[in-house]
Amino acid sequence: MSAIKPSDSSPVSVSKSDLIALSRKCRGLSLKSGLISAVQSGDYQSAFKGRGMEYDESRLYQPGDDIRNIDWRVTARSGKPHTKLFREERERPVHLWVDLRSSMFFATRGRFKAVRAAELASLFAWTAAQQGDRIGGIVFSDQQHHELKPQRGKSAVLRLIKYMIDAPGWGQQQFDQTNDTLDSLVNLRRMVRPGSLVILLSDFRGLDETAKSHLIRLRQHNEIIMVHIFDPLEQQLPPAGRYRMTNGKQELELDTHNVALIERYQNKFHQQQTNLLDLARRHHINFLSCLTIDDPEKIIREGLRIR
Repeated sequence: MSAIKPSDSSPVSVSKSDLIALSRKCRGLSLKSGLISAVQSGDYQSAFKGRGMEYDESRLYQPGDDIRNIDWRVTARSGKPHTKLFREERERPVHLWVDLRSSMFFATRGRFKAVRAAELASLFAWTAAQQGDRIGGIVFSDQQHHELKPQRGKSAVLRLIKYMIDAPGWGQQQFDQTNDTLDSLVNLRRMVRPGSLVILLSDFRGLDETAKSHLIRLRQHNEIIMVHIFDPLEQQLPPAGRYRMTNGKQELELDTHNVALIERYQNKFHQQQTNLLDLARRHHINFLSCLTIDDPEKIIREGLRIR
């Protein structure tokens, strides 16, 4: 298998040709089976179910059946516990929630978080298309919010790519970020129907308790993959010294001689990561981590444990 090389494209932008080329890297990938495991972020793992499921019939309860599938109406009517049986849908919607807010246009190594999000979204979308699923979702930034109703085939992936490329922020970074996470999750809940696969690609800044509650409700009837994208500098400050940082217009000097500052900084990131992992464990959400220096293809392959 071939890996994405740093020289393949710009570290601060994406192009249509780059994201289309990722369609060749989906051979052997499948969203239908396997296990999702936390990559670089602990030992959490959970079963990753396949396609969406539709109700088929009910039968008498048998030892080992999932109590969450008990058919209470038939049980009440017959006086004997019955379990619902389900069959696989011929296709299912795959919703990609792509965060392209201001905080995503950052990296000190590798590529912008926004670039990694677009690459991961394209890889997931091409994989879904090749297995016959429908692709939809939401692409949002500080200024725009686009909802994509699930559609089949190559055209659905190209539509997703277009909205990601057209998002404001590429080459004109803004620093007045608003918290659109909540509104975006509310809209995602409204458009996603039960049995869907939902893939969230973000640094998850601004994921407050209200936003988490919508995510939890979304999980009740859908499979969810959370991909946490972050830069090494967000995880750990560099060795003691003075560092100049710039966005091309403004400069910032970072003094890492301050031990207390380093501890507060690293504790803040650690707490965010712990909170995300705890959310994933408690609600059986599939959780992956992707650094800006990571290969997105490898992250997906290792996360799905493709054999």
